Parts: sequence; C-alpha cells; structure tokens
Amino acid sequence: MKTIILPEKGDWESLCKRPSIRKSDLEEMVSDILKKVRSGKDKAVISYSEKFDGVKSVNLKVTPEEIRESESLVPERIKHAINTARENIEKFHSAQLFSEPPVETSKGVRCWRKSVAIEKVGLYIPGGSAPLFSTVLMLGIPAKLAGCKELIICSPPGKDGKINPLIIYTAQLIGIKDIFKTGGAQAIAAMAYGTESIPRVYKIFGPGNQFVTKAKELVQQEGVAIDMPAGPSEVLVISDNKADPAFIAADLLSQAEHGTDSQVIYLTDSSEMIEMVKKQIEDQLEKLPRKEIASGALGNSKIILLPSLDQCIGFSNVYAPEHLIINTIDPGKLADKVINAGSVFLGCYSCESAGDYASGTNHTLPTNGYARNYSGVSTESFLKKISFQELTATGIMNLGPAIEIMAEAELLNGHKNAVSLRLKSLKNG
Repeated sequence: MKTIILPEKGDWESLCKRPSIRKSDLEEMVSDILKKVRSGKDKAVISYSEKFDGVKSVNLKVTPEEIRESESLVPERIKHAINTARENIEKFHSAQLFSEPPVETSKGVRCWRKSVAIEKVGLYIPGGSAPLFSTVLMLGIPAKLAGCKELIICSPPGKDGKINPLIIYTAQLIGIKDIFKTGGAQAIAAMAYGTESIPRVYKIFGPGNQFVTKAKELVQQEGVAIDMPAGPSEVLVISDNKADPAFIAADLLSQAEHGTDSQVIYLTDSSEMIEMVKKQIEDQLEKLPRKEIASGALGNSKIILLPSLDQCIGFSNVYAPEHLIINTIDPGKLADKVINAGSVFLGCYSCESAGDYASGTNHTLPTNGYARNYSGVSTESFLKKISFQELTATGIMNLGPAIEIMAEAELLNGHKNAVSLRLKSLKNG
C-alpha cells in the first residue's frame, strides 16, 4: 500500500481515483458481447462461457436434480449459518415495507401512491473463485418480500460446468429455482434481451467486475433498469490511535481479497498507527489463502495520514466509499458527519464482514464514488411507485382556475380546455 503523508486538500480528488482499465477498450469489448448475445442468444452465451470460463455447457439451466443434490452437498453448520443470516435480513428488510396514506392536497383533491412489485427481476450472483451465496440472500429476500412474480439467477459455473452448490442451495431455500449457468457481461446481456433458455427481465441486480458493471450500464441505456453501478468492492477505514491495529489490518484485507481490482483505504491522524497497521497487514497477508489476489488489490490501495479525524471524515465524504468503518473511541460523533457512504460500521467490533453476511443490512452497495448519489439495495429497490389522484366536483372547481392559468401561460390550450369544459359543465348544472 502506498503511504501518503498530510496531502493538501487540492490533491484529495486525485487520491480518490479507483483502479480501472481503459474505458474505451472496456466499452468496446462489452458492447460487442451484448450485440452478439442479442442476436446469437443461447449459442452466443455458451460460446462466451467457453471462452472466458473454460466451460462448455449445452444446458444453461440448473436442473431439478442439481437443486436437490445441492442440499446434500452443503454441511449442516453452513445451513445453520445461512438460516441465521436469512432471519436477520428478513427482519431488516421487512421493516422497509409500508403503505403511504392518501393526502388531501386541497379540498376535494386526494393524492396517493401505491407500491407495486417489479414483475420480472434478474439477479447476478458472482461465482468463480469466490461463490457469493450471501448475495443470493441479499437480493432474493427483498425481492421475495416485495412480491416480484418472476425471479431468475445467473451465476458463472466452475470448471466442472456446475454452479457452486452453496449458491443453488441458498436460492432454493428462499424459493428461487430458475438458475442459469452463465456469468460476466454475457449473463447481463442474456437477462436484458432474453434467449431461448434465459427469460428477459425488467430490472437487473447484483455486483460484479468491471465487465459486469459496464454491461449493466449499457443495457440501462436501452431501457433495462439496474440497481446501481456496483463494481469492484472497496472499504475505507478511519481510526484514531486507540484502535487495535490487528483489527484495522484484518478489515482492509477482508476487502482486498475480493479481487485484484478492489481498493482499500486507511485514514488516520496517528503516524504511529500507520507503522503498526502495516506490520499487521504484512503478517496477516501471509496466512491468507487468497494472498496473491489480496496483494494485487493492496497495490491499488493507500494509507493516508491526515491532521485530524474531522479531515479523515472530510476525505471519506469526497471518496464516497462503498463500506466505511469508523473505529474510534467515539464513532457516533464522526458518524453524524458522514454524507457519502454505502454502509457504515461503527466501533471496534463492527467489522465489515458482519454487513456482508448476517447483521441484516444489505451488502449490495454503490461503489466507485456512486455513494454520492445512490443508495444500497433495499426492499424498495424491487418496487415501483404508482401515483393516483382523484378530484371531486368541489376539487376541480377549487383547483381548476389555477390549472387554466398555468396551462395558458405555457401555451398549452388543450390542457386548459380539458379543465374549462368540466368547469363549464358544473356551472351549467
């Protein structure tokens, strides 16, 4: 990790840049994949799976036999842990369901909104070297709570041509059985356009690498909604000199092991902490099975010494991290100053891993600075709001004149006439 000592505020923006490949190359590659899947459908998806994942599968859909088999392949202790997480996630996301009462905006004018589930939803679940079965819970549970009628999952298979049984088991546990063996940009394309095997959906959810993120951005331009630009994972940790350096290092490495394109940032006002954290990172890194991946991410990462904890929060708000850990004596004091963050973890025991798995909050969060203008996934993410209004005779008589004046001022006389005819009708009895 690169160490930066007391940078000027004018340098903060440049220090907040994330690692990325050349955007023009990325967009060209992903656009070509989308185009070929749109025309070639299953054949193109299978071809790209063979090219990128080294897997050739004739049948893209997970079979009922594979679903039944997954239950026997998952150890009981993991099933118990998954169920604990499921219960907490359901509690937190159930609380987000509420109805809005009608509002009488003026006499005789009632307005209200109705929540309606998005009918067809696609969930992208990263697989490969790190099968994120926890993401099935994070996306599937709120989708089920919202009442989505059709839910499908796409996830990349392993070298054996199968999706990790943990992903399949978790999916069937919450009632999702339409699971497809494909990942990457080709999976996003398949869900956006539909193929012979994979149905078209109206909104796509789920994190992924830069190819997945770019594919989601491009299909959004064609009318397919997405949750957010959720790309490579990231964490920013703030601590004072009272924090345990082992905890800090562990939190940084927990995100670094996601992928070589991940980024971790450590901010502190203590130069002594920097050296201790560096030593802990070095020691803990040696024991990680994903050492090489974590090392690649650390090459993109930074340790920054700032004059005060207030400036640490100021830098964090510029960075807008996906995950923000505030490990200080009084984290609540700094938490009040947080403006931009996906999810915040307060105190020495609130490790980011808790939010990733089982505390109940959602781990599908905005990355790459999008926490400035996006929220993480919630139950509401799977709902659309339809507004209603009802005007009585009294309502149109009271409100009509104002509408007529405004419509006329905008030179939209047809709009004015729709009101005038009604007012005239009421006046004439």
